[in-house]
Amino acid sequence: MKNQTRMSRVNDEIFKEVSQIIRGELKDPRIGAMTSVVRVETTQDLKYCKIYVSVLGDAAQKESVMKGLKNAGGFIRHLVAERVNLRLTPELSFKLDESAEYAVRMNQLMEQISKERKEREVRDDAE
Repeated sequence: MKNQTRMSRVNDEIFKEVSQIIRGELKDPRIGAMTSVVRVETTQDLKYCKIYVSVLGDAAQKESVMKGLKNAGGFIRHLVAERVNLRLTPELSFKLDESAEYAVRMNQLMEQISKERKEREVRDDAE
């Protein structure tokens, strides 16, 4: 339990710092304002860290942002090493997280189904 608490704190710190770096310190024009960190998963040995990023835009914009983050990975890791007090700074890898878009799409489909059911009930009641 103690180790999970520590990993949770490490993930939270890395999450906070990477979010701040992406939002305000990267000068890469490929990484737009509609990029946000969703979650961070660090391995127990602190060697690797997956950073899940959400990007609003079309497929080309997403691909561009991911390339920009991959190129800026060393710089981001350097800044994280300066700000987060860890013996080892994990190697960062960025993954595209499309769960928010999936949720919006599912919500739209559910609303569409609900609307169609109501229309069908109105027609059945009229007959």
